[in-house]
Amino acid sequence: MVERNLAKVEVASSNLVSRSKFENPVLKKTGFFYVRFKRKGKHKGNGVSARLYSCVVILHAVRREVFMRVHSLFLYPVKSLAGIAVGSFELDEFGPAGDRRWLLIDDECQFVTQRTLPQLALVQPSLGADGEVSITLSGAPPIALQVSSESLSVRVWRDWVRGQVGCNAANAAISRFCGLSLRFVFMPESSFRQVQTNLATERRRVSFADGYPLLITNTASLVELNERLAVTVDMRHFRPNIVVEGAAAWSEDNWQTVIIGEGSYRVLTPCSRCVMTTINPDTGEKAASAQPLRTLSTYRRTADGIMFGMNAIHNSPCRLSVGDCVIVNQSE
Repeated sequence: MVERNLAKVEVASSNLVSRSKFENPVLKKTGFFYVRFKRKGKHKGNGVSARLYSCVVILHAVRREVFMRVHSLFLYPVKSLAGIAVGSFELDEFGPAGDRRWLLIDDECQFVTQRTLPQLALVQPSLGADGEVSITLSGAPPIALQVSSESLSVRVWRDWVRGQVGCNAANAAISRFCGLSLRFVFMPESSFRQVQTNLATERRRVSFADGYPLLITNTASLVELNERLAVTVDMRHFRPNIVVEGAAAWSEDNWQTVIIGEGSYRVLTPCSRCVMTTINPDTGEKAASAQPLRTLSTYRRTADGIMFGMNAIHNSPCRLSVGDCVIVNQSE
């Protein structure tokens, strides 16, 4: 009898705790409840006498969560140029406001990246207070990126997107720097490019980013990777938008939804990495050792590629800041 009643108590406690609402996302509040057994009298069996007394059982349930927060944030105003570390950013329909709305194309209207021109890592963009983008080449004065009256269709992976061609001054400067005829192109509000539809089936737009608006990475995963490398790398090699700290290494593989500050996000798929991870962001040179990609390939390879970081999509416009609390719902 006692065992059966205690079993019921354990089930009830589990159900109650699962339904409880807690205010503190880091250390959830304590929940108490009481279960009374009325006195039943004596029971004899197998020569053993037992007496059940009126009693109160107090179950104390505490659930702790690892404290996680936003370590750093990055914007990439021009696809495949250097990134900008920022203290906060707004999320609009495209993703982080101003992120990868500009693109470089060749004379065939094909997008151009560090994969073929690693020196692009040395071109530093900047953002003005009004969102205006400028670029700096080899210490020369900044050149503002401005749109011209010309528009055309450009190719980004499998997508053809309508864009506005940039001004001649910036086009000429980047062409001289790379030794190749290049043009800047801007994605206006009137253009629509669909997020990759294999996991995000609704009609959602994305900028000139590879496929999703956001890339989330984990500082602990980078630490674990660096423990395997002869020469360590920093997070810039992986070009994230959101860097999270306080989580266990590679725990991001199982994240499903994330709440950061005032916004919520769906974590869709691991990010398959390419040769760009081997480019030194300070020198614009590819590592002859093919690191860190070579080491990652020994234990982070799947049928879809070599994985580091998670692609994500935001559920609504919001603001995100360094230091924001991160709450994760992860799969079993």
